[in-house]
Amino acid sequence: MNPNRLPWLVPMLGLLLFLVVLPSTASAHSEAGNVGGFLSGFKHPLTGLDHIVAMVAVGLWGAFLGGRAMWTLPVVFPVVMALGGALGVLGVPLPGVEYGIALSGIILGLMVSFAAKPALWVAAVIVGVFAIFHGHAHGAEMPKSSNAMTFAIGFVISTGLLHLCGIAFGLLVRWPWGRIAIRAAGGVIAAVGFGFLFKWL
Repeated sequence: MNPNRLPWLVPMLGLLLFLVVLPSTASAHSEAGNVGGFLSGFKHPLTGLDHIVAMVAVGLWGAFLGGRAMWTLPVVFPVVMALGGALGVLGVPLPGVEYGIALSGIILGLMVSFAAKPALWVAAVIVGVFAIFHGHAHGAEMPKSSNAMTFAIGFVISTGLLHLCGIAFGLLVRWPWGRIAIRAAGGVIAAVGFGFLFKWL
C-alpha cells in the first residue's frame, strides 16, 4: 500500500464506522416503540448524543494514550456499564445519573483535549466510574417487555462499536496534524457535555 494514502485510510474507516452506528435521529433517551430486547438495547446508546460522545471519547482517549490503554479502556467501559445496567434493571437508585453522563462527556473530552496521560489504572478508574452512570441509564430505561439479558448484550455491542469509532479516529495520533484533530475533537466532546450539564441543572 502506498504510504502516502495511509493518513486518509484511517479517517475513512472511522467515518464508515460512524455512519454504520449513527442513528437516523439523535434525540436523547427517546425510543420509537419496542422492537425487541437485543435491537432495543443496540439502538439505545445511539439515541442520545450524550451517550455517543462519551463512548467515542473513550476510544479516542485510549488510542491517544496508546499501548495497552487502546484496548483496556474500551473493555473496561462496557464491562462496568453492564454492571450499572443491572443496577438500573433492578431499580437500585443511583443519584445524579444525568449529571454523571454529562460530566463523562466533559471530563473525557478534556482528557483528550489536554492530552492527559495518567497511569493506566487511573484512566481505567475514571472510565469505569462514568460507565456506571451510562449503564444505569440504559438499564433503567429498558422497555418493560424486553429481555434484560438480550437488551444488555445489545447495548454492550453498540457501545463497543462507538468505541471502535473513537479508536479509528484516534489512530490519527501518529501524525502531527492528527494529534491536533484529535485534541480538537476532545474539545467538541467537552462542549457537548457542558451543553447537557446546563440542560440538566
